[in-house]
Amino acid sequence: MTARTSLPVVLLHALPFSSAMWQAQATALRARGHTVVTPDQRGFGSTPLGAEPPSLDTVADDLAALLDAHGLPEVALAGCSMGGYVAMAFLRRHAHRVRALALLATRASADGPETAGERHRFADLMLDDTQRDQVVSRTTPLLLGATTRARNPHLIGQVMAMARAAPPEAVAWAQRAIAARPDSLGLLHATKVPALVVTGAEDELVAAEEAASMAYALPRGRLITLPATGHLQPLEAPKTVTDLLTTLLDDAATADRNR
Repeated sequence: MTARTSLPVVLLHALPFSSAMWQAQATALRARGHTVVTPDQRGFGSTPLGAEPPSLDTVADDLAALLDAHGLPEVALAGCSMGGYVAMAFLRRHAHRVRALALLATRASADGPETAGERHRFADLMLDDTQRDQVVSRTTPLLLGATTRARNPHLIGQVMAMARAAPPEAVAWAQRAIAARPDSLGLLHATKVPALVVTGAEDELVAAEEAASMAYALPRGRLITLPATGHLQPLEAPKTVTDLLTTLLDDAATADRNR
């Protein structure tokens, strides 16, 4: 593909971060001629939270409106963790606009009652001024793999700073929206675009079996497990993630030529 015709890419960030977590990939993909859209989701970065009740469908429709504003009818869609949940919500509502899909550190299954309850309790703690700092300090480092925590203390500090900068109301809103999401395995079965599922070998939040089930569900899915990597793969293995996205975009270009 030429710079003029290369497939636009949307990179959706994890909770509780902003689009800044995709900086390395956005820079590299733009250098290859791709239009890259890195939206701040509701309440994060430069995007206001608004007054709508918590729903990933609302975030998906926000993205559709943003793509309309940029004149982008079709895109490659990549989401990490919460960004993956938003990607699947977008796919459910706007499937005709997705020509390639990358799901990183996320799961297609819905939360069971116990997990949903934990999310709601976490949301409540984020709104409690006496508990919030302790919760963030305890949970945020675990988003990184054990190897990353041991070898890259600078990244721990970077991730902690981003987490502390997130508005607590936005984090609570997002947790409640995630808790209400439906199961998406059937949706993935019907998704016939080139697709990639990426998991970290040291991810403490998403089990390897869950990632495998997503890749198996996708008719054109491929599963990649990154060694010595946890839940925040774009930050922990930036070049590898960039290379994987580049390959996915090349696959989408080949599919277009064959079509």
